[in-house]
Amino acid sequence: MKTPLSLRPAVSRSASALLLAAAAALLGGCASVGIGIPIGPFSIGVGVGSGGVNLGVGTQVGPVGVGVGVNQDGRVNASAGVGASVPIGDSKARVGVGVGGSTTIYEPKDKK
Repeated sequence: MKTPLSLRPAVSRSASALLLAAAAALLGGCASVGIGIPIGPFSIGVGVGSGGVNLGVGTQVGPVGVGVGVNQDGRVNASAGVGASVPIGDSKARVGVGVGGSTTIYEPKDKK
């Protein structure tokens, strides 16, 4: 049987995860949802955001990440951001929040 002291880290991690999830919900207007698969120093990802479905590749060093992605219209964006995450329970899954910015580096509708 676990003592209350041994339950404290699990409660702390759960509370942190809930806090980060709540912060993400508050920032929902500028958030996107996706999944990434790490391949060496890079991560290949697919996500859904305000621009629709996106496919991208990114990398990170510590809390700072950079990436390039393309949406279903062919628009190519470059992005950079910083974030933090916490583990979910004893699994390898994590939940987190971050902030960043992006810029369009190619717009197929802009034929100049």
